[in-house]
Amino acid sequence: MDEALLRSLIPGVLAVLVRRGADFAAAEDAVQDALVEAVRVWPADPPRDPKGWLVTVAWRRFLDATRADAARRRREDRVDEEPVPGPVPTSDDTLRLYFLCAHPSLTPASAVALTLRAVGGLTTRQIARAYLVPEATMAQRISRAKRTVSGVRLDRPGDVATVLRVLYLVFNEGYSGDIDLAAEAIRLTRQLAAAIDHPEVAGLLALMLLHHARRAARTAADGSLVPLAEQDRGRWDTAAIAEGVAILQGALARDRLGEYQAQAAIAALHADAPAAEETDWVQIVEWYDELVRLTDSPVVRLNRAVAVGEADGPRAGLAALAELDDAAPGAAGGAHPVPRRTAVAAYLHERDGDPATAARLYAEAAREAPNLAERDHLTRQAARLNSLRGR
Repeated sequence: MDEALLRSLIPGVLAVLVRRGADFAAAEDAVQDALVEAVRVWPADPPRDPKGWLVTVAWRRFLDATRADAARRRREDRVDEEPVPGPVPTSDDTLRLYFLCAHPSLTPASAVALTLRAVGGLTTRQIARAYLVPEATMAQRISRAKRTVSGVRLDRPGDVATVLRVLYLVFNEGYSGDIDLAAEAIRLTRQLAAAIDHPEVAGLLALMLLHHARRAARTAADGSLVPLAEQDRGRWDTAAIAEGVAILQGALARDRLGEYQAQAAIAALHADAPAAEETDWVQIVEWYDELVRLTDSPVVRLNRAVAVGEADGPRAGLAALAELDDAAPGAAGGAHPVPRRTAVAAYLHERDGDPATAARLYAEAAREAPNLAERDHLTRQAARLNSLRGR
C-alpha cells in the first residue's frame, strides 16, 4: 500500500465532494471512510484510477450517510444521482481547498490544523503530536474549523496571501513528534506552486528551502542552539540552497516583489557567504529596507536593526533599535511586545563593549524566551559574560 500516494490524493478527492455539494465535515468523514476501504481492498485489487476510485467510494459513503440522517432529508433531495464511475477530470480542486482552509473566519491555529488535516492528509493524532497537545484538544479544534467552513462556497477567488501565511505558520512550527512540520510545509508549498503561477508562492518555497538547508547545523550534539555566525557551513544542504536560489531568481525576474521574495533574498545572501565575516550586510540592509516598505512589520524592523549593527556598527544598530521602540513601546513592567527584542539589544550592547548591560539583558531575554532551547542559549550567554566580568 502506497501511503504517500493516498495522502497526495486526499485533497483532490475531498475538494471534488465539496464542489458537488457536500458540506466540508461530511465530505471529510466520507473521504476517511474511503481511505479505510482503500487500505482493505487495494493490496489485492489495485484500481487503474486511484483518484476516481476514491471519489466514487467517498461519494457513495456521503450519499449513504445523507440518506440515513433524517435531519438532512432536504439536503438529500438536492443531491444529484451518483455519477458513473470513471476517470476524474483534472481541475484546480486542491487549490480551492487551500483557500477554503485559509478562510479569514478561522483563527491562524485552526487554519493551520485544518490545512494539515485536509490538504496534508495527516491524522488528528499526528497533528496533535506535532503541536504537543492532547489528541482530544486537536480534534475539537479541527471540528470547530470544519463547522466554520462548512457553509462557505468555493465560487469566489481565494486570497493567496492568506494561504501563504498559513503555510509559513506551518513551516515556522519546525518539527516535533513523528511529523516534521517544516518538511510538511515544503511539501505543501511545492504542491501549491505546481497549482498556481504566482511569484510570491515561488518566493515562499525558495525561502523555506533556503532556511531548511541550514537545519542540520542549527543545533549541537547536545541539542543546544548554534547561532548562524557559528554554524558549520559545511553541514548546510547545498542542493536545497541551489534549488532555492534558482526558484528565487525566477520569481524576482517577474518584477512583482513581495515580502516572501525579499525574505528569500536575504536568506540567499546568508547562504552565499562562505564564512560569516564575508556576509554582504550592506545588501542585506537594503533588502530589509524593501521589507519595511512592503510590510512595516516590527519584527522586520528588529531584524533590520541587527543587520544595520553588522553593516554600520553596533551603535548604528542600537539607534535603529531605538526607532523600533518609538514605533512600538513596550508595556510598562512587562515584556517588550516585539518578540526577541531584548535578545537583540543584549547582542548589540555586547558588541558595543558593554558586557554588564548585555549580561543583564541576556538574562531578561531568557525569561521571555518562547522555548526551552532558546532560553538555555540566552542563559548561557548571560553566564558567559558574568564569568568574564568576574575575572
